[in-house]
Amino acid sequence: MKTADFDYSLPPELIAQTPLEPRDSSRLLILNRTDGSIKHHRFFEIGDYLRDGDVLVMNNSRVIPARLFGKKADTGAVVEILLLRRSLQPGVWEALVRPGRKLPVGTRINLVGAAGSGEITAEVCAVLADGIREVIFSNETALWEIGVIPLPPYIHAPLADPKRYQTVYAKDEGSAAAPTAGLHFTPQLLEALKGKGVQCLYTTLHIGLDTFRPVSVENPAEHHIHREYGVVSEDTAARISLAKSEGRRVICVGTTSVRVLEHAAAQSKTGLPAPFAGWVDLLILPGYRFKAADAMLTNFHLPRSTLVMMVSAFAGTDAIKKAYAEAVREKYRFYSFGDAMLIL
Repeated sequence: MKTADFDYSLPPELIAQTPLEPRDSSRLLILNRTDGSIKHHRFFEIGDYLRDGDVLVMNNSRVIPARLFGKKADTGAVVEILLLRRSLQPGVWEALVRPGRKLPVGTRINLVGAAGSGEITAEVCAVLADGIREVIFSNETALWEIGVIPLPPYIHAPLADPKRYQTVYAKDEGSAAAPTAGLHFTPQLLEALKGKGVQCLYTTLHIGLDTFRPVSVENPAEHHIHREYGVVSEDTAARISLAKSEGRRVICVGTTSVRVLEHAAAQSKTGLPAPFAGWVDLLILPGYRFKAADAMLTNFHLPRSTLVMMVSAFAGTDAIKKAYAEAVREKYRFYSFGDAMLIL
């Protein structure tokens, strides 16, 4: 298995730059793992493939205004900071900084923010990797006032409404990027699914660095996947375990829900998701045996990414290649603001 096995060609014009309105008007490709068949629908028709007793598991992490701008205190040079994850120490964050090579330990940064937010400074206190620093802030609570919602680097159009980069059920703040498979749901669609007998449960996985970094090593098993903080509550774990014992399907919304549930299951003696709160660093590659997820709802992912590797592990590499090729031919919209695929 090589990283090149998960590459594919995508015309740039298929990278969605803006979200569709309404949310559930996006397209939905249905991939059947049993027979390899592919069908084309609109997202609001997803209920046709869900049934009474199904459990829909969603990531309720909320994107924080994680992109900050400032100037070096000594030279006035412009600095950009992308918050990745909070440390256990108050006011300390792991962050992606630019220009990384010019920000050694001890560098002080004056942050640029809205009037009235007060003077906020940041100091680099550790070098973790190329471009990644540990940064301590003088006033952590004011960061939300001066930061902006970060969009992925492949989106070049401005976002008119920042709420469109949040799911309608986003709750717990902490992500540097949205769990994009959930962006397609509307409150009305969720209520309709509940009325059909579909149970909606929530986990949390705060999305961080790996969303922005492709796999660069030839052997994907050697890729270092960065940790993300996740939570599976006692209630969610119990309801999922009950569904599995009764033969009901657990349908994960997005790769982040898959990762945190599979990690929680791996920590359990029963092989089913147990209550969990902690760091998640599970890398899922073809050959992995899924313990929690019976079906997966996902967007179309970047070539050579850990996300396309995960869906290949779930559906089979050949089936994913076929589905992606079909999506390109049919001019589906790709990536964060793009269309969706339901793998059954």
